[in-house]
Amino acid sequence: MQIKLVRIYQKTSNFSGYRILVDRLWPRGISKKSAHLDQWFKEIGPSKSLRQWFNHDPAKFYEFRDKYLLELKQNPQAKTFIQLVSQQLMQQDVIFLFGAKDLQHNQAVVLKQFVEQRLS
Repeated sequence: MQIKLVRIYQKTSNFSGYRILVDRLWPRGISKKSAHLDQWFKEIGPSKSLRQWFNHDPAKFYEFRDKYLLELKQNPQAKTFIQLVSQQLMQQDVIFLFGAKDLQHNQAVVLKQFVEQRLS
């Protein structure tokens, strides 16, 4: 089983597994029913100040990654999140859902790396 990154605006039928929204804010234009979530773990997303500073600017991504990793290491919810992902991976794929348009420069990419490092 593996962790997959999927933009929440993509069709849900193509992606089966345990679906976790990892954004701190609810994505615009998506109803809770159409999201087909198993869980919304908003506490794992980057802080408001970090999110606003980054503003999805690819030029800031590597500095954002370092700052977000620091936040994750200090986040008391990180351990619970990793345990949840670990338990689900024993049974099925885990899908990190996010709203960002940029598929390479977003917080879900950083979160996936963080979790995979802790699970290995």
